[in-house]
Amino acid sequence: MASQDLISPQRLLIEEWLPVRELGIESRRERAVVTTLPPLNWLHVWWARRPLVASAGVVLSGLLPAWSQQLAAEFPEASQLSSADEYRKWLLRLCGVWGDPITARAAIDRAKSEGIKLDGNGYGYKQAYRNHPDHGNINLLHRVLKRTWGEVPSVVDPTAGGGSIPFVASRLGLPTFANDLNGVAASVIRAGVKITAEQGIDLVPHLERWGKLLAERVRDRLKPFFPLENDENVIAYIWAHTVACPRTGRTVPLITDRWLRKDKKVAVRLVTRADGVELREPRFEVVRGEGIDFDPSKGVLSRGSAVSPYDDLVISGDYIKTEAQAGRMGQVLYAVAIRNSDGSRDFRAPTEDDLAAVRAAEKELDRLRPTWESRDLLPSEEIDPVSNYERGHRLYGIANWCDMFSPRQLLTHATFADELLQLSELIRGELEQETADAVLIELALAQGKALNWNARASSWDVSRQKMRSLFDKHNFAFKWTFAEFEGAEALYGWCIERVIAAYKDIADTFHKTGLVVEAAHEQAVLRSVTVTQGNGADLKHLSDASIAHVCMDPPYYDNVMYAELADFFYVWEKRTLGHLLPEYFTGEVTDKENEAVANPARFAAFGRKKKELADADYEAKMTAIFAECHRVLRDDGVLTVMFTHKRAEAWDTLGTALLEAGFTIETSWPVNTESEHSLHQARLNSAASTIMLVCRKRMTKPVEQIFFEDIESDVRQASREALVRFERSGLSGVDLLLSTYGPAMSVISGHWPVYSSRASEDGTMQLLRPEEALDAARSEVARLQLNRIVGHSAQFEPFTDFTLLAWHTFKAAEFGFDDARRLALNTGGLDVDDLVRAKIVEKKAGTVRLREPQERVVRGSSASMAGVNPVAEHFDHPIDAVHTVCYIADMDGLTSAKAFLDRTSLTKDRGFRDCLQGLINAVPRVKAQGEWVVPLAGILDRLVTAYLPDVVLPAVAAEPKTYVQGVLSEAG
Repeated sequence: MASQDLISPQRLLIEEWLPVRELGIESRRERAVVTTLPPLNWLHVWWARRPLVASAGVVLSGLLPAWSQQLAAEFPEASQLSSADEYRKWLLRLCGVWGDPITARAAIDRAKSEGIKLDGNGYGYKQAYRNHPDHGNINLLHRVLKRTWGEVPSVVDPTAGGGSIPFVASRLGLPTFANDLNGVAASVIRAGVKITAEQGIDLVPHLERWGKLLAERVRDRLKPFFPLENDENVIAYIWAHTVACPRTGRTVPLITDRWLRKDKKVAVRLVTRADGVELREPRFEVVRGEGIDFDPSKGVLSRGSAVSPYDDLVISGDYIKTEAQAGRMGQVLYAVAIRNSDGSRDFRAPTEDDLAAVRAAEKELDRLRPTWESRDLLPSEEIDPVSNYERGHRLYGIANWCDMFSPRQLLTHATFADELLQLSELIRGELEQETADAVLIELALAQGKALNWNARASSWDVSRQKMRSLFDKHNFAFKWTFAEFEGAEALYGWCIERVIAAYKDIADTFHKTGLVVEAAHEQAVLRSVTVTQGNGADLKHLSDASIAHVCMDPPYYDNVMYAELADFFYVWEKRTLGHLLPEYFTGEVTDKENEAVANPARFAAFGRKKKELADADYEAKMTAIFAECHRVLRDDGVLTVMFTHKRAEAWDTLGTALLEAGFTIETSWPVNTESEHSLHQARLNSAASTIMLVCRKRMTKPVEQIFFEDIESDVRQASREALVRFERSGLSGVDLLLSTYGPAMSVISGHWPVYSSRASEDGTMQLLRPEEALDAARSEVARLQLNRIVGHSAQFEPFTDFTLLAWHTFKAAEFGFDDARRLALNTGGLDVDDLVRAKIVEKKAGTVRLREPQERVVRGSSASMAGVNPVAEHFDHPIDAVHTVCYIADMDGLTSAKAFLDRTSLTKDRGFRDCLQGLINAVPRVKAQGEWVVPLAGILDRLVTAYLPDVVLPAVAAEPKTYVQGVLSEAG
């Protein structure tokens, strides 16, 4: 016996059951239509928010007891508790799942495949977050929780980020504590959860009154700088960055192409001569249809270098960078997207009034700048020179946060800040302090929305005819052309309206949840929400062993550097929100030193060791956070950790932190929380599932030393069982592999401390790294998956094994180098260089790519691969034989492929047929717009259809529509 049990806490529902399929379908549904995302997403940008329905499922099941006859007997009047099945349905209802999503999703998929349009949304009920549990269900929930915990238990999220977990907890009337190190995140949670929960819909009239006044004051000040022509509305001003021609000194607009709208053939002509005279500054004409007598796809700039429109000579990229870094890169307005008085959309060239207004705005900024700087209204802070997001901004002269905006954009945003601060005195004079602060905090968030949509990195989307926000991607990528919002009538009026609308929807959600049904009066659920800004490793406001459920969605290793991105908002919002929430904005910029992410940029000075040091830093910080969670958690409480990352190092680091902090991993659940796959995900492997790790305080005393070899068989058994269980839930690829990690770590956590079977360099025993257990899990999965891929027990050799498993696991030709290394190691002890020499893969920067059949041909032979004898036509590896036939079919036609098969008798070779069947099953059979996303799938399809009818061809999947990128990023 390895350990001695000290405490057996009551089993919780999440330790026995979680509705992973239902939550997965509803999570994807929550994100399926960007314009109907939850209102919390629209309040302010945040870069990773868990779906509300998945968060609700985890919060509730981590507090509710596992069903028992005793529980049902204690509440005889509650039909929801009468059986295990009714109990589970009740959990789903509390989460807002008011139907059968599994059956509905199957019907929707079937209707799509048959071209049938279903009535309504196909589900028969609204998205889960729109369905509000009534007073009776909330009251029953609280009674069950009091019976279980002795009180209505508290929920804590120490790394609350975008606020999904605090939102669902407070909505259900649970005392909620939310913390985040980042002041921007803490502010958004305060505005989106605490204020909406406590002030509710009563604040809306105040927001509407003062928001309207604020928008009017900003409009009146900025109107002279945004003239409008003929009752038009400006959708966007479209700009290009410029440099002076090194030979003529004349302005060169760095336009990459000249299209304004492709479907209706609208483009811009660059005019450099007028009346036979060379122009010092270029002019622009908007031309349409037959009037386009040039190729609009060819701009002035390509791949960082330009061609001067004045002498047709090259302007080098180095020259452009030098000019930009010297502060000599300018901007020129070259088109205006408008909506006419009749509502039609159009474009026009800039007028003299437009250009005069731009000059006037620059003069106004120069006039106000000294005053604004003395009042600290402008973000003059330097952009951190050590960053993971060096995407060109510094190369092109953008060194401080003011540089992220053109002069007129800067004037617009600073005017809003100025007016908000002036208006605050008036608001405080009329409203009570708590109400006034709430109004000002909500209105201040409008600036964050405006900043995202109106910067030098916002742009015009020609294909969708709309603006893209800066954070349509998670970086500060430099844009050669950019789009500017109309700043007087449109920008802040729209942003304030959107913030108020989001607030109203969130408050309405709180208001409707827990109301008395059909009663003469409304009885609101009392809610308590505490929001703090600080280190998750120091929750000093919480007592020891006081929290029943610590539910967290921690930073995912190296996925997103939140602090670096949030600086864009922080440097502005500390000058507005910072007056209202000074405790959230104590630093000059966000706190990167204490941020729990694997940030190699912080260790750049250490060269090759920077990644190793970043990993160690992340592990130490997560261990400290988990240790603090251990302190505040009740002995019978539960810690749930939501984690999404496909790299083994991330899981190794997270697992070590949990083990070192004193937790056992009781179970884990994979929930598909990510949006439906877009086209690029069919080509690049991607994890779609969030793994919900369920942890308890370790309440055992080790009585003997345990080595990994003692429990390796248990790890493999747990992995096998997880594979079977979660495959039935619809998981596949990377997600199915990840679903085995939690069970593998659960085995070692239950015997901790576990020592590695391998001694350290000095010969002493060393603690096991979870990575060693994950390697065993992967190798066990690989063995089972090969049999599943082929359809029966099959044996190949390592190169064929790797190819089949890579396609099956990653569902893409390209995937991470480390993923390839680990998979190769688990398939016969290969390394990536072995695969490169066999021409199985090509190494790229940080990734590998599976080669196409034509890329594997040995020069000098039309039917020879690496590892193939071209004379005897003998193949060392079955994958070489299959690729050879695919190559011949593709290049010389199916008839030649048939002749080759007959000549070599490959169709009678079991290894060839098994490999062929496995490759067909493994390569994604997906079509987009009638074309095969992976060309190899099409070759295999044609070959088998023509000559191998007894080989099974799986159904072809149609690629779902992709998302509206700009809107998705703005919604977080």
